[in-house]
Amino acid sequence: MRPTLAAVLINGALAVLAAASLFPLLWMLSVSLMAPGAASTLPPPLLPLDLTLDNYRELFLRVGIGRYLFNSAAIASATTVLALAFNLSAGYAFAKLSFAGRERVFQTLLAALVVPAQVAMIPLFLMLKQLGLVNSYAGVVVPAMASVFGIFLVRQYARSIPDELLEAARIDGAGELRIFFSIVLPLLRPIVVTLGVFTFLASWNDFMWPLIVLSDEHLQTLPVALAALSLEHVPDNELMMAGSVVTVLPVLVLFLVLQRHYLQGLLLGSVKG
Repeated sequence: MRPTLAAVLINGALAVLAAASLFPLLWMLSVSLMAPGAASTLPPPLLPLDLTLDNYRELFLRVGIGRYLFNSAAIASATTVLALAFNLSAGYAFAKLSFAGRERVFQTLLAALVVPAQVAMIPLFLMLKQLGLVNSYAGVVVPAMASVFGIFLVRQYARSIPDELLEAARIDGAGELRIFFSIVLPLLRPIVVTLGVFTFLASWNDFMWPLIVLSDEHLQTLPVALAALSLEHVPDNELMMAGSVVTVLPVLVLFLVLQRHYLQGLLLGSVKG
């Protein structure tokens, strides 16, 4: 069957948009492999004349980017695990468990979505200071352990689980914990992956909160360290691009690996509940 003109035009437009979206990433990688000063010429070259890994060597050996990479990985991983534990259990409870004030509490949580995160930063910082969590990994992880959006996402998906399935398990003598781990979690797998990717990306890319909470240079995350590095090496575009590649590459690989489950969770979550 020959493609119609409309299909050709649509696919062509999508190809152009995809190329436009990928070009900055590919050029960033290309510049990171150039010799110092090569990208500052006019017009800037698209491909490196002489491939070199000197920028990456300087990042890891002199700048110590490996430490910041570890910090970001540790914080994002801990945040993701804890956020999944709290959001999944809370979302399931709001969807399938009966308790006094359930709907009113959930509506109150939804109302908090309209409050900008920046408004809560000062009170949150003061609370963490009283708890002695400022300038520590916990100061970054604790505020992200649960989110209204995550609870809402899980609740909407969990509402599609048949009540008859849960009641049959209770009649057979299964406790709530066993029902949750043996029945509910396997059914929530697509949304678990989606929420996990969302949370990891948000934590990995977060700049403002780690900048506020972490004053110790050895505890800083990659985005904060990269911003500080850009102030020290303003004209060194190649080094900055190498740092950007190190920052972007891990989450890009994670997204590509989990892309199928991630999209499945988004599509199912949009029609369920």
